Amino acid sequence: MANRTTRRQSSVPTGRIERFVQLGLMAGELVLGGVLEGMRRAGTRGEPAGNPMLNARTARRIAERLSHMRGAAMKLGQLLSLEGPDFLPPDFAAALGILRAGADPMPHSQLRRVLGREYGAGWEARFQRFDFEPVAAASIGQVHYAIAADGRELALKIQYPGVAQSIDSDVENVTGLLRLLKLLPANIDVRETVAEAKRQLHQEADYLKEAEMLQHYARLVADERQLRVPRVHMDLSTKRILAMDFVEGEPLDVLAHPDTPQGRRDAIGRMLMRLLFRELFEFRFMQTDPNFANYLYDPHGNQIVLLDFGSVRRFESRFVARFLQLCKAVVTNDRGAVRRLATEIGYIHRDDPPHIVERGIALIMLVCEPLRHRGIYDFAHSNLPQRAREAGFDLLLSGDTLHPPPPETLFLHRKLAGSFLIMARIGARVNVHNLLVPFLP
Repeated sequence: MANRTTRRQSSVPTGRIERFVQLGLMAGELVLGGVLEGMRRAGTRGEPAGNPMLNARTARRIAERLSHMRGAAMKLGQLLSLEGPDFLPPDFAAALGILRAGADPMPHSQLRRVLGREYGAGWEARFQRFDFEPVAAASIGQVHYAIAADGRELALKIQYPGVAQSIDSDVENVTGLLRLLKLLPANIDVRETVAEAKRQLHQEADYLKEAEMLQHYARLVADERQLRVPRVHMDLSTKRILAMDFVEGEPLDVLAHPDTPQGRRDAIGRMLMRLLFRELFEFRFMQTDPNFANYLYDPHGNQIVLLDFGSVRRFESRFVARFLQLCKAVVTNDRGAVRRLATEIGYIHRDDPPHIVERGIALIMLVCEPLRHRGIYDFAHSNLPQRAREAGFDLLLSGDTLHPPPPETLFLHRKLAGSFLIMARIGARVNVHNLLVPFLP
């Protein structure tokens, strides 16, 4: 069986106590690093103020430990890194960004144990070839190239051991870490948000459920010529191993290369934005993890390949109807309707003071700028993320007791924000308003 050029490997910590200790050590390093950084700043004239724990050295320590832990802890670190320099100090965000490049692969000995547990003794007979060096290693699992005994070319997504069992404790411990870093405001009750994060991550850890979601999504987008969804091979799939067609392509951000024609960037951007609207308003079924690693670009067929369906969300028809009405109110500048619908959805609460309500409405109108804009919206040259975060911080720092967004919107917001970042990264210019109009009531 073939091996590719090896990368640094490290065993995945599988026990809850072992993982708790890892996060405890990280917290200790953060406190010590913060004290030393604070002392250094105190003796340096002109040093910027701010949380001394949010520095590049600390971020590198966090990234190294989370990359070693994998699982829900690393997944939450990736989400934090996506907030970028508008939310975190630039050096901190850049250092934490290595989490998006992938994780340490597990050692071959640990990988063999997983394969033996899932496939049983003599699992090697199922394959003509199995590459022990992964083609990708992410937060929940790593992907291997294989050729089945009957000649099928496969991508096998193999889950790290212990990940599923440690989700709840990882989420609680990372939430505590974010409190330590003061990245979770004390005036917001995040219990429902934390519960939703746990629910979603448990779903991502069930590869049989992902196989079902992948097959369902493939049927939904069968009419989209520019999209490809890998076929599932159920005879080689288990709860912890997902077998799919091996599909070749280039990273999506190849479209950001200066030589890429603007027309191609715009066409791909239009397709992805229209797909987002179809997912929410037509399918009521959305892939909610717009990570660049979850897309491939096939330049020969000018197609996008969608790879990962662990993070999906079904939406109730009532929620979708209200959200669509909210979009209509936003684009028609009907602030009264925005207030009513935002209250029905849960963005605004009936006991919120008037000034919080008004700032909440203003924030909704702001983040919907691409929908409201008439004509081509240039994502790459927009500073909307910075303006939105400044407005959000002003709200958080108001001192008022605030309510988090409704739990069902947690991963919807991730999809919306991540899609904006993809559009900006590839330099797409899209008339978003015109794409939305056909869905409006």
